[in-house]
Amino acid sequence: MTSGAFIALDRDGTVIVERNYLSSIDQVEILPGVPAALNAFRDDGFSLIIVTNQSGIARGYFDERRLEAIHGRMLEMLAREGVEIDGIFYCPHHPDERCSCRKPEVGMIEQAARRLGLKPEISWMVGDKKCDIDLARRAGMGAVLVKTGYGATESARPDLRADFISENLRAAHAMIAAHPRSLPAGP
Repeated sequence: MTSGAFIALDRDGTVIVERNYLSSIDQVEILPGVPAALNAFRDDGFSLIIVTNQSGIARGYFDERRLEAIHGRMLEMLAREGVEIDGIFYCPHHPDERCSCRKPEVGMIEQAARRLGLKPEISWMVGDKKCDIDLARRAGMGAVLVKTGYGATESARPDLRADFISENLRAAHAMIAAHPRSLPAGP
């Protein structure tokens, strides 16, 4: 795999079970098959990042310290399965704030690319909502919708512009592995 390729993953409904405004480490549950899929991506040479909207902070449901504890619990659970995540990027803003980081805006991808030396144009976004797919399109990435979380409902949207729709993250890995992205030819 070309250096700089990565898989950007939505958190809720893609990596962990969807909970409405997850606010407790006791609610963190990794979706079935996710560790194997993430390890397969890693074996293929991809870096792994998580990009997640967390407006529960702006809404006052939990604070950033609580979010860090939740992420720590998720990382600990994944590490027990041999999975290493290269970075977690989140938007703490309310949708009305019109920030540049809330999906489908590309701020989190730009931040990850700068910090980790990643190349969106040879990378993929995997998530369970249209905003994940729209983020991928805006960032020049490949886009896969998984039918976990909200994905089964979102997959029926006529305005969804995913490259692929898969049953779960394991199936998304198979689709991505069969369709590598490469850098455009130079002048």
